[in-house]
Amino acid sequence: MDKIDETARRIKKLEIQGATSIAVRAVESLRDDLLAADSQSTAQRVLAEGVKKLVETRETEPMMRNGLRYLQKNLSGKWTSFEKFSAQVEKASSEVLEFYDKARKNIVKIGSRRVGDGDTVFTHCHSSAVTETLIRAHESGKRFRVIQTETRPRYQGRITAYKLVEAGIDTTMIVDSAARHFMKEIDFVLVGSDAVTSEGNVINKIGTSQVALAAQEARIPFYVLSTLLKFDPVTIHGEFEAIEERNADEIWGTPPEGLKIRNPAFDVTRRDYIHGIITEEGIISPHSILEAVQRHYPWILV
Repeated sequence: MDKIDETARRIKKLEIQGATSIAVRAVESLRDDLLAADSQSTAQRVLAEGVKKLVETRETEPMMRNGLRYLQKNLSGKWTSFEKFSAQVEKASSEVLEFYDKARKNIVKIGSRRVGDGDTVFTHCHSSAVTETLIRAHESGKRFRVIQTETRPRYQGRITAYKLVEAGIDTTMIVDSAARHFMKEIDFVLVGSDAVTSEGNVINKIGTSQVALAAQEARIPFYVLSTLLKFDPVTIHGEFEAIEERNADEIWGTPPEGLKIRNPAFDVTRRDYIHGIITEEGIISPHSILEAVQRHYPWILV
């Protein structure tokens, strides 16, 4: 499982970031190692162990889990020949990657239309979909400002800053704790997501819920850019979406002895604070997320 092991290592170390990038690389690594197997029995072992290893890299990544389980569902069981199994590996993985690609293109197209000429948009952390949306809006001739956070403790906001400045977009970085101070200058907030629950709540980078609260106080629309593939089906059955906690070293490498440090990577933004979720179906109410998933990806709910 060379490709799987390498991908798992890079996901854990945050060398691969962003829900879509993580999901794509996980599916590709599983596909490659399945095709490299020398027998169907070996491939089935790689399938079971590979999915488990990849899923365990990040607790809060349902887009990756949904894609891997699609492969598992379509590849489990007995096959009349290894050649037919390999052909199905190609087919199923291509279908998942096409789901990802089409969803991404649609949400970027819809999201870019929401950006108006002269707007000031606020964003938090780094979402490649949000960045692509803003760049697409800029390339269409719209001129607007972006205020974005540095996003501690790993400073993912710097990735956003590099890409937006490179695209020629008027961009200002602020410290995370200054979000409320600058909210009076904002026309709307646009953030990505790592997971969406059956209640329409959104899990995203830690600090997102504070931005949502500041936006509500200032009566500023708060939008989430998210494919429906990030829906977590376990939340239908009463489970809570897991919130990953990362190593305290990310916050302070040499703390005083006895100091306790907590480092949650994500938080939950309740649907009450979300103006709309920008999905491949369009801009929908958080309350209607389950019906939208059923229309587009019923296999997620099985």
